[in-house]
Amino acid sequence: MNEEQVILVNERDEEIGTMAKMEAHEKAVLHRAFSVFVMNEKGETMLQQRAAHKYHSPLLWTNTCCSHQRVGENNIEAGKRRLQEEMGFVTELKELFSFIYKAPFDNGLTEHELDHVMMGRYDGEPFINPEEVASWKWMSPEAIKNDIAEHPEHYTAWFKIIFEKFYDHLIENNAII
Repeated sequence: MNEEQVILVNERDEEIGTMAKMEAHEKAVLHRAFSVFVMNEKGETMLQQRAAHKYHSPLLWTNTCCSHQRVGENNIEAGKRRLQEEMGFVTELKELFSFIYKAPFDNGLTEHELDHVMMGRYDGEPFINPEEVASWKWMSPEAIKNDIAEHPEHYTAWFKIIFEKFYDHLIENNAII
């Protein structure tokens, strides 16, 4: 089986090639990614706890789902695909913003991503894929912000970066209940 490829991009999100996902993370090469935040009618965000056997950040809490676009796949299609694969449901998604970040891991790998952040609404329970997800929960953005401040070690490196920008977006758009 071929290793999953990521789409290499420049700072303007223009495609410049592809690379094996692991190699891109070993070399800290900038590539395209996405992060999905699903919120319910109460204004809570669905978090997932990564599966215990993940090669990085196992059992840490993070946003609803995230991954990498495939060649020829737009951001919304990619977000819906991964939401179904990890959380077992699909909902409409809206792209909010994108930005570049770099997050090193303890195992020597580095996420260097141009991340497209998307949001969707859903009020049901997920049907989690145990290969990807250990658990899930709803939390208000304010509770997440406070818990990250008190227990940053419980969250993935990228989530702490992305959540700050997502939270600011919610505040700027009067979207926090």
